[in-house]
Amino acid sequence: MTLAEHNARVAHDLACLNWGEPDWLEPRPGTYDAIIVGGGQSGLGAAFGLMRERIGNILVLDENPAGYEGPWDTYARMATLRTPKHLTAIDLGLASLTFRTWWEAQHGAEGWEAIGKIPRRDWMDYLRWYRAVLALPVRNEARVSLVEPLGGGTGFRVHLEGGDPLLARKVILATGIQGGGDWHTPGFIRDALPRHRYAHTSEPIDFAALAGRRIAVLGGGASAFDNAATALAAGAAAVAVHVRRAELPQVNPIRFMEGSGLIPRYAALDDAAKYAAMASFFTRNQPPTVDMFEAAAAYPGFALHLGSPWLSVAEKDGAVEVETPKGRFAYDFLILSTGLVTDPALRPELALVHGRIARWADRHAPPPEIANPLVCAHPYLGPGFELLPRDPGDADALHGLFAFNYSALISLGLSASALSGLKHALPRLVAGVADQLFRDDAADILARYHGYAEPEFTARWTPAGTGDAA
Repeated sequence: MTLAEHNARVAHDLACLNWGEPDWLEPRPGTYDAIIVGGGQSGLGAAFGLMRERIGNILVLDENPAGYEGPWDTYARMATLRTPKHLTAIDLGLASLTFRTWWEAQHGAEGWEAIGKIPRRDWMDYLRWYRAVLALPVRNEARVSLVEPLGGGTGFRVHLEGGDPLLARKVILATGIQGGGDWHTPGFIRDALPRHRYAHTSEPIDFAALAGRRIAVLGGGASAFDNAATALAAGAAAVAVHVRRAELPQVNPIRFMEGSGLIPRYAALDDAAKYAAMASFFTRNQPPTVDMFEAAAAYPGFALHLGSPWLSVAEKDGAVEVETPKGRFAYDFLILSTGLVTDPALRPELALVHGRIARWADRHAPPPEIANPLVCAHPYLGPGFELLPRDPGDADALHGLFAFNYSALISLGLSASALSGLKHALPRLVAGVADQLFRDDAADILARYHGYAEPEFTARWTPAGTGDAA
């Protein structure tokens, strides 16, 4: 099968599902029924889901150039995805939209069997194809600067940098792993060093310019070793990874979640169980992937320092001196694999509403032994990913605003930004948005229903014996 033949298969499958039927919402000129902020895998999947529910007056906005949405061809540096290849995500149960069928159309069934995990750049190519074959409405290079409530729960004015604002009844923040807060740079590094001395793993890094240099990486997660391997492959003279823990994590709790029902059924847990599960998740952390660890460790310039948190950094004698409990080290450049902080107050687009958003600290008091301020700062979401008000008087300002990003982790588990959970999260989001739109319009829809009088039965019948005689 060729890719063109596979595209025809997708079109036929969609036709069999009555894809493209008219919307059921009454149009509101000049106003989108939903704007999705973010055109990566979550935003594309959300758009497809809404369009399948006959909510087609939508728009996806992404700040990046077309084809470079999300991390996969920008700052992600792993060789393959970290999830098992058999997991499905944004196909919404349509087999011809899965990565596997797209891959087999080009490489055959043998090609599918030959790969262990999905190559990262091929995943991005799949997302480009998915967007094109579904003709999803995406506008690129459109950065959302502010989401402004219009009042009375009627919708939002979505402000764009350098462009005219847009009106939307619902706004879905499909803004990825960093979209609920911001990447974390420790203050002692930010305060001590000029910006050209360090970069976060989420940023563009000119690895070619680091050839022959001494590099230090802070952090023990997967991205630390992804970046270490990338730097060494680009010719860095030495790369040392410093890890706070005395040992690298070996157990990945996500693998248990994927097979136990914990991901699809997580929302059924009570708040105490949710908090305890995610407090444990934060404590355990995830190990690096074996392939990228071994790729970095294979270079003679690689070093691993366990039990080696950074106590201070400073420029000294033309280098950066890093102080640790095990001594002082001199490097030319630092790479920070220090993760992110989830807090709506860090999001500029939420400047008008972040103080009104309920956090987990507002709704649940955990036992002291598992209390975690990072968990407590997450927004406390409703069952359809809707942001909820801290106080009842703030409900109108937040009505219609959905957080389909990593900030949903505590409320709804591995869902909006995790490939392991997208399969289960997308139907929940789509139902939440569609149900809210329906409830908003229910009075008008029901009034039209009660007044509906279009005849369907138009047949005529004359009883035998009552007609004119022949």
